[in-house]
Amino acid sequence: MTQSTPTLHLLCGKIASGKSSLAAALTSEPQTVLISEDQLLSDLYPGEIDTLEAFRDASARLRKAIAPHIVQLLANGLSVVLDFQANTPGSRKWMKDLVEASGAAHKLHWLRASDETCKRRLGARNAAGTHEYQVSEQEFDLFTSYFVEPEADEGFVVEIHEQD
Repeated sequence: MTQSTPTLHLLCGKIASGKSSLAAALTSEPQTVLISEDQLLSDLYPGEIDTLEAFRDASARLRKAIAPHIVQLLANGLSVVLDFQANTPGSRKWMKDLVEASGAAHKLHWLRASDETCKRRLGARNAAGTHEYQVSEQEFDLFTSYFVEPEADEGFVVEIHEQD
């Protein structure tokens, strides 16, 4: 039986680009755990995250609390699928710090999708009621206005997943 290298899988993509679906698929690998920001935030702060500022504050508290646990999982030989948005240089810096602290391998999965594709998927997701959060098109536009594509100088191993 061979042991694979512990890997931190990171997800970059707009709302409804397919990050959580890819996260679920990646978690099917042995010795791999999923940590979902949306699931944790909705459980910890039910009904409280209703603005971008509330999301930022809750997300920052969650990241501070969970970082040592992620590093320990990786250092102990488990791979982690981090279903947190890696959509800004600041969020990716936090993730890069996790990689460096743990010594694990990493892969930044960039789900590239047009706004039209994401909004179509978002409408279907909202109608189905299967996600922790209902996001309007206006909220999609607001969150997307902060999206910054990953750059080579950030130092990530990037795998692009075209969604259109």
